Amino acid sequence: MKAELSPRLKTFLYGLMCVLLIPFVFPTWWMATSSVKPISDIFAFPPQLIPESYDWTTYSKVFELQPFVQQYWNSAYIAAVVTIGTMAVSSMAGYAFARIRFPFANTIFMIVLLGLLIPSEVTIVPLFRMFLKAGMVNTHWPLILVPIFGAPSVFATFVMRQFFVTLPAELEEAARVDGLGRFKIFRMIALPLAKPALASVAIFTFLHSWNLFLEPIVFLSSAEKFTLPQALTQYTDAYGGPMWNIQLAAATLTALPVLIVFIIAQKQFVEGLAHTGLKG
Repeated sequence: MKAELSPRLKTFLYGLMCVLLIPFVFPTWWMATSSVKPISDIFAFPPQLIPESYDWTTYSKVFELQPFVQQYWNSAYIAAVVTIGTMAVSSMAGYAFARIRFPFANTIFMIVLLGLLIPSEVTIVPLFRMFLKAGMVNTHWPLILVPIFGAPSVFATFVMRQFFVTLPAELEEAARVDGLGRFKIFRMIALPLAKPALASVAIFTFLHSWNLFLEPIVFLSSAEKFTLPQALTQYTDAYGGPMWNIQLAAATLTALPVLIVFIIAQKQFVEGLAHTGLKG
């Protein structure tokens, strides 16, 4: 039987968690409330948790000064394509490393993991030259292909491999007795059981693609093709200074999809991380 916590201990733990939550919630709250403040009130000290006056025109100016709707769509569809592509590639690669015995499997897997140790700044110049020769500069193809076959996919492959390792071998043996081949075993048995791990991969990949900054500023040059992180830097006044309240309004709109995705899939996200690394 599980021991019940006393009411006082529960109250203390809830209070402690609320205090620990402040450093994580305050920046988001400050960003959202400062987006409707006059510029003079944004950096007031101590910070104003509730604005004294509200200027909602900052949100309309977000769309007036930039093609923000198009840029929002750019980030949304790129993140969706990258997430789906990474889930497909990493699930198949993770299953192969976990369940298929082939020569030098562990060595190849370690070589693949080395991709996590290579900073993106190291490979950005050769990637730019490669995509320039292919005629893909100032298109969204680099922002799609690089994450699907780069470091995010490597991490996703690690997560999927660790999950598939924990699956009982008896499931595959029973499937083979029923006449299923390797791919059908993967598609009909292993993949449906991997929903928690896939949810973790989806959240990590979506967040990485949504926040991608270096690659867009290298590969994109026209405002209509910008993604949101690059677009946020374009809200400047005539002297090149940042328009803080408008930038914060745009940043608030940019953060909404990430919060929605996490809220929807948080249960599967936690379950997927719990299963990762249970078995070597």
